[in-house]
Amino acid sequence: MAPGQTLVLTRAETQLGEARRLFEAAGATVLDLPALVIGPPDEWGPLDDALAELDSFHWLVISSANGAQALEQRLQRRGSSLAARPRGLRIAAVGRKTARCLEGLGAPADFVPPDFVADSLLEHFPVGVWGQRILLPRVQSGGRTLLAEAFGEAGARVVEVAAYESRCPEALPAATAAALAAGEVGAICFSSGKTVRHSVQLLQAHFGARWRQLLAPVAVISIGPQTSAVCQELLGRVQAEAQPHDLGGLVAAWLQSQSQVQS
Repeated sequence: MAPGQTLVLTRAETQLGEARRLFEAAGATVLDLPALVIGPPDEWGPLDDALAELDSFHWLVISSANGAQALEQRLQRRGSSLAARPRGLRIAAVGRKTARCLEGLGAPADFVPPDFVADSLLEHFPVGVWGQRILLPRVQSGGRTLLAEAFGEAGARVVEVAAYESRCPEALPAATAAALAAGEVGAICFSSGKTVRHSVQLLQAHFGARWRQLLAPVAVISIGPQTSAVCQELLGRVQAEAQPHDLGGLVAAWLQSQSQVQS
């Protein structure tokens, strides 16, 4: 393999297909590193309580396709769906992939901010948020999100509940581990802070103390500011950041890193 064209993708195990297609279309040799296993939260009570009073909310802010799918599945167990939500409840989707997922569920978003960052969501929000009651379903681990903090500081009444959990897989794929050990990988792409943390955990478990040495020549590509912050914390560098902060931007950032290497 040519290291410059070989990259490792770190996404949820169910979300590698679309990313692989985009990168392969751009000329990459793709190796998978499923860094997230998506499953239910430890308890459903808080989410079920929120869904029971869905008509009391003004906005539902969904920040990932995983969140949209988890909500839809839980609503269907209650005999409802996102498409059949209360008429007064509007949906904000953070990110184009989340918006496409909602469209596929028959519940197109009322608002999609131009960038996948909390500041962009608030800056472009179609109404003032003061006094608005906002439901923000999210991944279980990670604590209070920047979105919730930003809305709260702007005067919204935010209810943040766990809708799903993303856990670390048990091991690195053998082919990906072998390519890293042989120095055949040119770049590694991260789509969230948690994919960075889980990838580091998997690399440490597989390679021990030499994981940093093996990753040193590998370009680190990030999907956005929060992910970049975790890359800097754990890896000490980011070669390129996606703009916009989505899969298309991630591919463009990888291509940019390739041109820098070749020039």
